[in-house]
Amino acid sequence: MQNDEIIKDPKKLLENLDSLHPSDIANSLKKIEKKSVDDFFFTLKKLPDDILGDVLLELPENLREDAYEELSIEQLTEAVDELESDDQTDILQEIEELDEEKAKEIYDGLEEEDKKEIDWLKKYEEDEAGAYMQTELFSAKKNETIGESIERLKLAKAEDELENIHQVFIIDEDKILLASILLEDLIIFDFNKTYEEILSEGENKYKPFQVEDDEDIDEVAKKFEKYDLSVVAVTGYQGMLMGRITSDDILDVIEENATEQMYQLAGVDDDFEHEDNLMTTAKKRALWLFLNLGTAILASLVIGLFEETLQSYVALAILMPIVASMGGNAGTQTLAVMVRQLALGDIELENAKDAVKKEVVISLFNGILFALIMGVIAWIWFDTKLLGLVIAMSMVINLFSAGFFGASIPLILKKLDIDPAIGSTVLLTTVTDIVGFFSFLMLAKVILL
Repeated sequence: MQNDEIIKDPKKLLENLDSLHPSDIANSLKKIEKKSVDDFFFTLKKLPDDILGDVLLELPENLREDAYEELSIEQLTEAVDELESDDQTDILQEIEELDEEKAKEIYDGLEEEDKKEIDWLKKYEEDEAGAYMQTELFSAKKNETIGESIERLKLAKAEDELENIHQVFIIDEDKILLASILLEDLIIFDFNKTYEEILSEGENKYKPFQVEDDEDIDEVAKKFEKYDLSVVAVTGYQGMLMGRITSDDILDVIEENATEQMYQLAGVDDDFEHEDNLMTTAKKRALWLFLNLGTAILASLVIGLFEETLQSYVALAILMPIVASMGGNAGTQTLAVMVRQLALGDIELENAKDAVKKEVVISLFNGILFALIMGVIAWIWFDTKLLGLVIAMSMVINLFSAGFFGASIPLILKKLDIDPAIGSTVLLTTVTDIVGFFSFLMLAKVILL
């Protein structure tokens, strides 16, 4: 069976669970829920304990919340028990927000070792690396032989205590991280040698990638992207090995950041987009649209200043939206590039001048190019050379301002410790509309009238 096939029939889905990834099962459950909520819960309750937790994590937030309420404490306890420590903590915290008593009963049903790990992970803030790490990992002391550690790994794998193992972390007697050796390198060594002997032959070769447990997770994500990492060690006080962060968790972080950024640019609150209550979502969006209405009124007031000019030259009303639209689109291009580069760390406040200059030059180039094109079109269209000159000059002015403010607004917000994505679009649209309308109508009044 194709793993990407979406099964919409509950019976058929349950028959084919062994051949499907938890993500595919979750996709099928989403389709089933659209057709019948009862079938969704029926199928969910029939899932084996060893995959239920993974499937829950793949479901959208609103369906997860419904599942937490519907599933029994026994089912949820068994599902959480099968997960790794970071995922256990995530699910318990989500259930805690909905029903503290239920979360406590699930927690009480877990093994003592799991409880200790969950308690430890819950101490971290949600933006710290420690909150994303899993404590399950393959480590070995430096005086241990490779053969002894491999036997431990085999046993742990056989008992499903470890998964996605990429390397062994070498530690000393105080659990201080010393090195990291990939499994593909490990299998070529003499299994009778100790790790200390291996490291003495080339310690720098096995220098581990590591991050502090209180490091910002966005900075960790940048390191994953920069060095193409699949896993990184998390260390605490004096370099003590605490856990590891794997690439699947970092992909979730990157996706969340990109989604949040995109929503913020559009003035949409991600927290409300998964609400079942349409009025709640509509009200939240309306607040942003209300702000947009205010800026649109400002632009209209600028147009109102040139009422006599518009009455004298009707062609201006036809061409006016073109100037504003071109400025808005050019500014949005610049804004999107700047916000993304700021998020990725490609632009810092120190080298901001170069970034602004680059965007202004690009905007000026496009301004001159489209000024020539639109100037000729307006001349031929209305058989007036001066009208072509007016719109051409206005196009250059507006695209210049679009480039300058599209690059500057995110930098100013960043300087003020405000997320550059929040409010940038509204501010930029206001500038390009007002500058576009004012420059076009003022030039028309001076040159044509």
